[in-house]
Amino acid sequence: MTNTSRSSRSSRKPKSPPPLPAGGLRVTPLGGLGEIGRNMTVFEHAGKLLVVDCGVLFPEEHQPGIDVILPDFTSIRHRLGDIVGIVLTHGHEDHIGGVPYLLKERPDIPLIGSELTLAFITSKLTEHRITPRTVHVEAGDKHRAGPFECEFVAVNHSIPDSLAVAVRTDAGLVLHTGDFRMDQFPLDDRITDLRHFARLGDEGVDLFLTDSTNAEVPGFTTSEQELTPAIDHVFATAPKRIIVSSFASHVHRIQQVLDAAHAHGRKVAFVGRSMVKNMGIATELGYLKIPRGLVVDFKKLRSMPDAKVTLVCTGSQGEPLAALSRMANETHQIQLNPGDTVLMASSLIPGNENAIYGIINKLTDLGVKVVHKGNAKVHVSGHASAGELVYCYNIVKPTHVMPVHGESKHLHANAELAIRTGVDPANVLIGKDGSTIDLVEGRARISGQVEAGLVYVDGHTVGKVTEETLVERRLLQEGGVVTVVAIVDADTNALTEPLEFIAKGFVHDEHIFDKAAEKVQHALARPATQKLEDLDELESLIGDTVARHLERAYRRAPLVTAVVIDA
Repeated sequence: MTNTSRSSRSSRKPKSPPPLPAGGLRVTPLGGLGEIGRNMTVFEHAGKLLVVDCGVLFPEEHQPGIDVILPDFTSIRHRLGDIVGIVLTHGHEDHIGGVPYLLKERPDIPLIGSELTLAFITSKLTEHRITPRTVHVEAGDKHRAGPFECEFVAVNHSIPDSLAVAVRTDAGLVLHTGDFRMDQFPLDDRITDLRHFARLGDEGVDLFLTDSTNAEVPGFTTSEQELTPAIDHVFATAPKRIIVSSFASHVHRIQQVLDAAHAHGRKVAFVGRSMVKNMGIATELGYLKIPRGLVVDFKKLRSMPDAKVTLVCTGSQGEPLAALSRMANETHQIQLNPGDTVLMASSLIPGNENAIYGIINKLTDLGVKVVHKGNAKVHVSGHASAGELVYCYNIVKPTHVMPVHGESKHLHANAELAIRTGVDPANVLIGKDGSTIDLVEGRARISGQVEAGLVYVDGHTVGKVTEETLVERRLLQEGGVVTVVAIVDADTNALTEPLEFIAKGFVHDEHIFDKAAEKVQHALARPATQKLEDLDELESLIGDTVARHLERAYRRAPLVTAVVIDA
């Protein structure tokens, strides 16, 4: 059995952590456990804090109107001055997207990361008018940040320059893999440094935080190079334009597309601000190799034959405002035509399935051929599968393990792998967002729970949208809105005129509200109601009465609001 902190799912209030014992190390994941995204881990030792990653989570269908979701900074907000640095393992949004929001609260926190990662986050921070303090590190480097010594290890992922980080303190050694896989034939020849992992293992890893995303997948993750034939086949057979959708940070995949386009005599244009910006950064730093004259401005492609055109854009996750979604909805300046080919060259993030399949169907209706992971070998995961994780456990031989980065099923699968390699089941900790893990005198345990809720970004507002707001939005989306206007006697609360019902988005006939009006009159006739002096309470009574009737009688749940006016 694994040591689990899931007891917080019960009705008992989660236990607040006790003060950290002198000389101890506290590790608190504020995101990334129980979800794919929002990765953030806080290390506390000797009165100082070190943050590893600060990413965002992308909203699902049941979170309408939300742009991104942040980690909850509540537990560290009163200690911003104690933060000695933010280590960024790589440049994906689910690891760096939350940094601007944390730096808005304290702009001078040093950002520690590799060249490409720092370039991506610096560009992002420019949009927020923040000039960061950056510390450039490379694989093999050691960097002292307060009481933390960070040692960086090269790992292979779906973006260049990814790093694992070993954090040394007087309490012990913690190794955080970040996102990684063990591709033995990477496009950039930069493999995960297992020898470095082994040296750390020989030193003694007290706590191993491991990427769990593919823990349920047996064997080893396919090499990136194995995609080349499938991508080349698309370019060899597409009769007209090819539109490639990908993450704006997926440099390796874009390189494969550029190579295929060059081999088949096509020109390429990047479409979308984030794609243009990131590929410009990657090219300038030498991570993206572009043959001379291959990439041109989009406007120049308009006069070229379709068979010579390739467009690279964002939108592989069905994001409503991304270029591919707008093309599918025919609201983009680029109009797709029968015979065009769309190559969706990114993974399918859990929760985005419906949006992605919706885009695929719309593209198909336009006569476009859609090539995606489901019908061709055009994507591989950037995360280690079970075989690779077991390999790492056997090399590192950690004393304690806490799976990170994954939904609950992934964390549990990863925990079982650790146990099968010989890690003591009592030392395998399955935490959740907000769990505090204390490493004291060589022993790690879950000591409590801090606040780690979902923080919604809605336009320019951060943290203002609540779960109640989303409930209202879903009601509006699914059932419409009904407004009840009641003119009442100020002394008796009795109706002086018939109720007026105003409905938007709620399908009804002219008599549907007759019974609801009767229910309201009965409710207002009660002696207790006649004595109500608070208009808010009276409005709640009327609104609740109408809502209950509509749900029972018509099985519909519109958002009902009541407006009471004294006669």
